[in-house]
Amino acid sequence: MTYTTTPEHQQHTAQGQATLELLWERIRRQGDMPGFTRAINAILASMRGEDEREFSMTQTVLSDPVLTQKVLRLANSGMYSAFGQRVNTVSKAVLVLGTEAIGHLALGLKLIEELSKSTPDSAIAHVEMEKAVLAGMVAQQVAASAATRDPEEAVVCSILHSLGRMMVTFYMPERWAELQERAGAGNEGAAAAELLGLSLEQIGRATAEHWGLPRNLVAGMRSVEPGERGEGFGHEDWLAALGTMSTRCANSLWNDDAAGEQAVRELADAFAPMLGVEPERILGAVDKARLEAATDLTIAPLANPPEKRAKVDAVERKREAGNRILMSGVADMRDAGQGASPGQMTAMALETMFKGLSCTRAFAFLRNRRDSKYQARMGLGDGAKALLPNLVFDDGYDANVFHAALASDRVIFIENARDPKFAAKLPGWWRGTLSEARCFVVIPLCLHGQPVGFVYGDWDDTFPTVHLSQAEFSLLNDLRALVVRTVERRAHPELASR
Repeated sequence: MTYTTTPEHQQHTAQGQATLELLWERIRRQGDMPGFTRAINAILASMRGEDEREFSMTQTVLSDPVLTQKVLRLANSGMYSAFGQRVNTVSKAVLVLGTEAIGHLALGLKLIEELSKSTPDSAIAHVEMEKAVLAGMVAQQVAASAATRDPEEAVVCSILHSLGRMMVTFYMPERWAELQERAGAGNEGAAAAELLGLSLEQIGRATAEHWGLPRNLVAGMRSVEPGERGEGFGHEDWLAALGTMSTRCANSLWNDDAAGEQAVRELADAFAPMLGVEPERILGAVDKARLEAATDLTIAPLANPPEKRAKVDAVERKREAGNRILMSGVADMRDAGQGASPGQMTAMALETMFKGLSCTRAFAFLRNRRDSKYQARMGLGDGAKALLPNLVFDDGYDANVFHAALASDRVIFIENARDPKFAAKLPGWWRGTLSEARCFVVIPLCLHGQPVGFVYGDWDDTFPTVHLSQAEFSLLNDLRALVVRTVERRAHPELASR
């Protein structure tokens, strides 16, 4: 997108203009969020009724599973569902909601999705993003209680309300550190005009215009102080008031403490006259948003109550202990050295992986060239031995994840084996025997580029979400190298004497 100068931008100081030029340069350097830009153009074209032959809102929604789920949930909500009629297809949801409502919903989701992709690995940036999401949740519930025509528009405006903070933390972290040093954490905005030449709100509005967002959304991004409705109070003023209150509520809800609850009550009382919603209804809407946030957010203390944090800590301790098992197992395999046979070394690798990664089940598959098959010879875990006779498949190449791992000779970790889009890459023998697994890892064993077998481990729903770290991948590769080295010595005895 090209940046167009407006009268507001002409008033920027030289320092402020330099800040914006640095921001645009940082965005370009990181790809200018091309996915978001394309999504914005397509969605806005549909909302304006342009390019109807090339663009279909239904197809766009269906291409995004998260957006599909959100659209169907909204279409079946009490606000839109007439006489209890169920909406089961996206095509019907488009008719019920209209392209404008879906467009606003899509804008909010795509903004957060693309910002998260472009975010450097910074805890501060992630916090600001989740606070923006929380503000959107509050705005949606309050707008629903006010029976407005466009609650989705309110959601997007509230998410965008913190856009300036998000952009600075995402793309200019060194400037954010200066703001915190000057004004203190949580009060960065007080020093923005002096250090950046612009307020954080101005940076957010300039970014929204830079992206070409609709004028009504940009107008709703300004901060307002609570009070009675003044003369000429319009829809954009209402959006600005809701965005301001929702953003402040998100900050107050973040830590889920008594001080935050009191601050939310004060905000409800202060903004009720301007929003035209009774304080009690605002508080009820905020409570609904709090429940939604506790499920959907990940970083916020609100979403991590003591019992949940205790469970996460227990899992982390278990993973740390598991890594020690992996390291100890690798050391044992090295010590075994030339005295161990390939079968013994494979058994040690299987047990080390099973215990070190807390797998539900683990199997060692060996290739039988005479029969042209792979077959599981060893298994660990509940019911593993009973499955061994069924874990056999042809060694002829087939376009599935196992043959892909063997062909690439790389450790492959599948985080979500139940993803419908991934189903075609799972062979029939796996679906018939191991489909209870939610995720799994494949460690190929190849000698001079030719597969001789592989080690497999999986996790079912009883284990929390699994993410293998770089250290764990490295240890698994060490296991693989030790097994392959033993196989190579057996295949070429002369190497053992070298």
